[in-house]
Amino acid sequence: MIEAQDAARVADALGRNLAGVAMDRSNFQRLPDTFWGYFARGHDAKGTFAVIVTYSEDGRDVDELIKMYEQWAANAKAKSPAR
Repeated sequence: MIEAQDAARVADALGRNLAGVAMDRSNFQRLPDTFWGYFARGHDAKGTFAVIVTYSEDGRDVDELIKMYEQWAANAKAKSPAR
């Protein structure tokens, strides 16, 4: 289980990574006109973390991605030992 201090460090690292990506416009030179996505993955001694940022002119795309995440989370929670 992730501790509060560790979660804060993860959020800080992700934020810094995303800020670095945002500051370099070349990261966005070849984006499709109607959708794009970015993901970052990292780890420490206790586990692995990731963040996904997505944009679409068709909100159903984003809704579908969120639905996929919610299904994954529900399945993972059902498989994990009771706390």
